[in-house]
Amino acid sequence: MRRIARALLLLALPLLAGGQGRPGGYMEVPYNGGFTFTRIRYGGSGFRRGGDAWAHDYPQADHHLPKIIEYLTTIPINVDASNVFDLDDPEIFRHPIIYISEPGYWGMTDAEALGLRQFLQKGGFVILDDFEAEQWYNMEAQLLRAMPDNRLIEIGPEHPIFSSFFVLKDIYVPHPSVNVTPRYFAMFENNDPQGRMLALVNYNSDLAEYWEWSDTGFLPMDLSNEAYKLGVNYIYYALTH
Repeated sequence: MRRIARALLLLALPLLAGGQGRPGGYMEVPYNGGFTFTRIRYGGSGFRRGGDAWAHDYPQADHHLPKIIEYLTTIPINVDASNVFDLDDPEIFRHPIIYISEPGYWGMTDAEALGLRQFLQKGGFVILDDFEAEQWYNMEAQLLRAMPDNRLIEIGPEHPIFSSFFVLKDIYVPHPSVNVTPRYFAMFENNDPQGRMLALVNYNSDLAEYWEWSDTGFLPMDLSNEAYKLGVNYIYYALTH
C-alpha cells in the first residue's frame, strides 16, 4: 500500500512528451519491444453516445497506469506516450494487450471484427472497462461478433488474475459515479475456465476513471490504489500467461 501511495504521488509530475503522430492527432509509440498501453478506437453503436466514447479517460489513464507499472515491476514499458489503433490496423499484432473503453457504445466494421478475432486467436488479450447496466447487451453482442463460438463466464476472487502481482482483499472496487455492483466476466480459449484468458470484462465498473484522476485528489486515494492494483494485476497476468 505504501509503495502504491508513493507511486501515486509521482503522477503529480508533468507527463512526458513523446511518440509520433497518428491520424486524428493521437499518439503512437514507435515499436521497440517494450509494453505500451494500447487503446482501441471505434465507431458508435448501441446507445450511440457519440464518436468519442472510446476516448473516455484518454490520455491520462493510459499514461498513468504505465508509470505505476514501471515503478513497481521490472516489465520493460513505455511511459512517454500510448497507442491508439483501430481493430483492423495490423499494428495491434505488435501489442499483446488492448483496452476498450465504454463498450456499451462500441461498434465494429466487419474488418474490425475479423481483426479482433485474429488478434485473440493469435494470443492477444483484451480488457473491456467503463460500462454498466443495459450497456452489457451491446458489449456482449460486439464481442460475440468477433468470437461467436465463445461465451462470457463470470469469475471471482479465486481466479489467479486477481492475485498475479497484488493479493487483494476485495476485488470489487466500486464504480466512481454510478450506484451499481461490480462484476467480472472472462472469455477463455475453448470456453475452458482453466485455459488461456482471451478477454476480461469489468462490468459495472470504471477503473480507468480512477487512473485518470489519481493525480488530482478528485477521487479517494484508497480506492484509486485498489483500481491501480487491479490494473497492474491484469497487465502482469496477461504478459505472463
